Amino acid sequence: MISTRELTKDFVVSRTETVHAVRGISMDVEPGELVAVLGPNGAGKTTTLRMLTTLIGPTSGTAKVAGYDVAAEPGQVRRQIGYVGQGNGAGHSQRVSDELYGQGVIYGLDRRAARQRAEELLESLELKDLARRKVSELSGGQRRRLDVAMGLVHAPGLLFLDEPSTGLDPQNRANLWDHILRMREQYSMTIVLTTHYLDEADSMAERVVVVDHGEVIADDTADALKAKLAGDLLQLTVAPGNLQELARLADKLPGAKDLVAEGDRVTVCVVDGPAALPELITAAQHAGVPVATAQVHRPTLDDVFLNLTGRSLREADSTGKAAA
Repeated sequence: MISTRELTKDFVVSRTETVHAVRGISMDVEPGELVAVLGPNGAGKTTTLRMLTTLIGPTSGTAKVAGYDVAAEPGQVRRQIGYVGQGNGAGHSQRVSDELYGQGVIYGLDRRAARQRAEELLESLELKDLARRKVSELSGGQRRRLDVAMGLVHAPGLLFLDEPSTGLDPQNRANLWDHILRMREQYSMTIVLTTHYLDEADSMAERVVVVDHGEVIADDTADALKAKLAGDLLQLTVAPGNLQELARLADKLPGAKDLVAEGDRVTVCVVDGPAALPELITAAQHAGVPVATAQVHRPTLDDVFLNLTGRSLREADSTGKAAA
């Protein structure tokens, strides 16, 4: 559905300054996948989406979307995709039903088909009771549902979502994603999204692409990235006098790394925490080392980013230090 090779984008700020926003991104997205693109502010996520949706042209490299070249065949690309950007796409003074109807006409539907499609989406995204309201009268969550509806008017096979739930409260975030996932199943869509909410990417995306400084630095399932790049953390406490012996046993675990033994606590990073913890406890019992407490901490995608870059994704987003 998407194939890019060495895609780049430079912005000339002045005669002496050029910003290299995207520095050679290569990736493939198969039909039906839900792929999350993660990275700090300024990493190149939105710029990449804007190139793939033909809103801006690439500086170099190639990209095909739904089988069409984004530079040579932008019109064909636009017919195949839906795009929900960071800002609200509907006119504030327009009525909800009119915006959906107008979007259908723009995409070539006749009047009858456009009205029918608008009615379907109003029903599917629970906007029917709001059909005659002005966009300016909607809540944040209602506006985002309308944005998604507008992106789906022409039943695209590929939907781009650029931070679709940013600024929504947890309940509205959950509701929006419930609607998006139902739409995905109903229309067999491929979805590519950017998000700052790591729990969204972790729980819903089949693949996670991590971008930093305009480059792809990791691409795999969330579970595989966490296992390979972060690992599970075991944390155990023991009675005084047993710390070093427990640390010695922990260091023998397969793939053990980053072992720390301080006070009454031993922590160690392993590949498979749920399997390694009972193994370590059994070894401690055989060695006569009484374990007081034991816990497994599963890694997060932020741990993955920290392992890859040496900084937290949340910190990079809040400080803006990672701008490309």
